[in-house]
Amino acid sequence: MKFTPRPGILDIEPYIPGASKGGSGKVIKLSSNENPLGPSPEAVKAYKDTAEKIFRYPDGGSVELREALAKKHNMDAGRIVCGTGSDELISLLCRAYCGEGDEVLYTEHGFLMYPIAALSAGATPVKAAEPERKTDLNALLSAVTDKTKMVFIANPNNPTGALVQKDALLAFHAKLRSDIILVIDSAYAEYVEEENFTDGRDMVDQFDNVVMLRTFSKIYGLGGMRVGWSYSSKEIADILNRIRGIFNLSIATQAAALAALFDDEYIEQSFRNNSEQKKWITSRLEDMGIHVYPGEGNFILFTLGTKEKAIACLNFMKERGILLRGMMAYGLPDCLRMTIGLPEDMQAVDEAMKEFFA
Repeated sequence: MKFTPRPGILDIEPYIPGASKGGSGKVIKLSSNENPLGPSPEAVKAYKDTAEKIFRYPDGGSVELREALAKKHNMDAGRIVCGTGSDELISLLCRAYCGEGDEVLYTEHGFLMYPIAALSAGATPVKAAEPERKTDLNALLSAVTDKTKMVFIANPNNPTGALVQKDALLAFHAKLRSDIILVIDSAYAEYVEEENFTDGRDMVDQFDNVVMLRTFSKIYGLGGMRVGWSYSSKEIADILNRIRGIFNLSIATQAAALAALFDDEYIEQSFRNNSEQKKWITSRLEDMGIHVYPGEGNFILFTLGTKEKAIACLNFMKERGILLRGMMAYGLPDCLRMTIGLPEDMQAVDEAMKEFFA
């Protein structure tokens, strides 16, 4: 017997993560925007300390972690919901508020989870054009219809690194209907150096229809643990808690996240390495005549001019054990994205790129 899934499910293109294997020797993985310093030492210790407790069910409400997040960011813990990565929360938001006949709006080169979550909920994903490869708020507004239920803006955006400044985001929200939920995905907020920036928490405090998403996968170095969280109105938080997994974060996950959250020395070291190495490798690539798109985050996006040259460069680097991310799935076939690594990683990239262009 053949079983047919709901409409929209077969329209989903499965998400393909960054490559993790390549070459025959040492691999420098710069394809998934992970923290090159590895996890916080405090998080590793906390993780190991839970070994004899794993026979117990975890705290289903992640209470201690939510209270710690609230303390660090001066928020109401009751409005924070923890998820298995922010991707779970993206899916929960679409399941809760979007369905057949509804539209979910996102930017042309935005995170691929947005259309996946929309389609899985039975809704229609709608892309707003980014002619200059950066978030176009006017295009987003023009794409709003009476069917629009939710708008996702990644700020800064992955993979372009484009950032929407605070005043522009507030002006955009002012033109948005009050019955549309604006989701501000601030996964890379800790890396932002632009002063005119909001991660969205102040907007959540002002408006009932704004949700902020954050993650422990980037600067906190816990991508393998899958920890994300949202901040929203109490009403939206209540809905998310009703449909999320009842024990979605394990004991070890909660312990590691809690420890990483307050490892200030590690966070500062991660930020400093990213800032320094990003400036250095950007300058080196530009000296080779490569256009690097300006942006925030722990990665850069650069163009090789053509799809063919981008593929050739991607394969050339892979043969030398350097894994970058191709961007065809994001509609950027001429581009590659590179995570910012350690100094020795960036030096290896510099040498390999010079060899590629020789």
